[in-house]
Amino acid sequence: MKKFLLLAFTFLPCILSASPKYWIYLKNKDQNAAPAVSMLTMENRQKLGLVSADETDLPVKREYEVALQNESVKIINRSRWLNAVSATLTSEQAMKVRQLDFVQEVVPIDPGFYIARMQPVEKAQMAPVMSQVQANVFLKEGITAKDVTIGVIDAGFYGADSSMSLTKIFSNNRILGIRDYVKPGRPGNLLFSTAESFSDMHGTEVLAAISGMDYKDQMQYGMAINAKFYLARTDYSLREYRGEEDNWIAAMEWMDSLGVRLINTSLGYAKGFSDPKENYVPSQMDGKTSAITRAAQIASDKKGIMLIVSAGNEGEDKSWEIISAPADAQGVLAVGATNGKLWNRIGYSSTGPEFLPYVKPNVSCFSLYGTSLSAPVITGFAACLLQANPNLTNKELLSLIEKSAHLYPYGNNYVGYGVPLASRALALAKAPYLPNNSRLVTASGRTCEIEVVSPDSLVAIYRKKNDKDVLSQQVGKIQNGRISLKRQNGERFTTIDLKDSVVEVQWN
Repeated sequence: MKKFLLLAFTFLPCILSASPKYWIYLKNKDQNAAPAVSMLTMENRQKLGLVSADETDLPVKREYEVALQNESVKIINRSRWLNAVSATLTSEQAMKVRQLDFVQEVVPIDPGFYIARMQPVEKAQMAPVMSQVQANVFLKEGITAKDVTIGVIDAGFYGADSSMSLTKIFSNNRILGIRDYVKPGRPGNLLFSTAESFSDMHGTEVLAAISGMDYKDQMQYGMAINAKFYLARTDYSLREYRGEEDNWIAAMEWMDSLGVRLINTSLGYAKGFSDPKENYVPSQMDGKTSAITRAAQIASDKKGIMLIVSAGNEGEDKSWEIISAPADAQGVLAVGATNGKLWNRIGYSSTGPEFLPYVKPNVSCFSLYGTSLSAPVITGFAACLLQANPNLTNKELLSLIEKSAHLYPYGNNYVGYGVPLASRALALAKAPYLPNNSRLVTASGRTCEIEVVSPDSLVAIYRKKNDKDVLSQQVGKIQNGRISLKRQNGERFTTIDLKDSVVEVQWN
């Protein structure tokens, strides 16, 4: 597993001597138990046209917990969504637990870990993306995510309470709750004052990209400057291992129980285990294999949660290249990263697997520091849309953001549907109509010339083997209002990115 935090991280492998962590999946639940969610959660679901509570809201059966404890099993986390608990087990314990009649499956989680180092990000470097996504459009309309609650699941929030860009969040008491799943029981405010490595500032940077504002210089770092927050730490900064997936799922279920509808997570799981047999492989990024992906899909389908995640920073790693879990879940909004000028994929940004039937990443935006900072930008964007239209369901919101992106409807597995634009999104949030900014043309033979209108002389071009999968990303030159194309072997579609419009060429 590897967590995709800021791009500046480097990882040094170490070995941890400890009993492995396991998922213990259980067979059934007590149907007479009360749902473990708040009235606000159930009311939100009813408003969204969802079932107010179902079996996935029932707690793990208490008698099963007692039986496990009688076997000296120390439960770490409980997942009502997956009907499972996590625990560290010796190999002997694991064999014994597998034989219990109420246990469906026992799945090991590898204990290998990595030490992470990071250079702090200068927030002023995030300002260009605000121009790219048209953040000023929301500000002019007075849309600042007021009365919208956002959950942030991350590695740490060191220094958040003293960050100049987050001053008003704290002075206005807009941090509604904090939980530390790495060290349960520790007072939440210690997350702001205690750091074990630079990675403990990662959540602080993410929070700034969602809602940061320098009021002295009137510089905006995030769009949701008046949002409220629940914060959860699920990642131990001095080690990285797949075993923290259960912390993440527990945090998701906690936020769901409080009625949170919008959650950002800039963490991802792929490979990097000390025991290579425990690594995920690219084919498992299929939207249904990993526990974290399955939980993310439950959040989308049954809980009405809009989950926005980083696509990953493995685009230049030839042994992986693609997105990480839970970005592979169809119901989440996975965000990639673009270059600043051409808005095409920046090299490190992970691509979508060709074997998925849907487009991943969903959208992208500018980030020099990894997809960990592009995802929170779009989280702030989504929060503003929820203020503009609180009745949007999570799936309507996801679709709206895709439709507002500059390449829509001609998405690809490099940048998704492109960069969401606030002017388009706000129009869609108010009425289901948007002028067509795309053009489809057909071409025959090996070459063609396409008439285009653009203030730029250079534009991004995506050559595709089908309607979504990219063969190559190139830069095209506009001469006398035309772009000349020469068809590549295996090329069936070509997308010409003009930023304010898009031309799709279909080769016959």
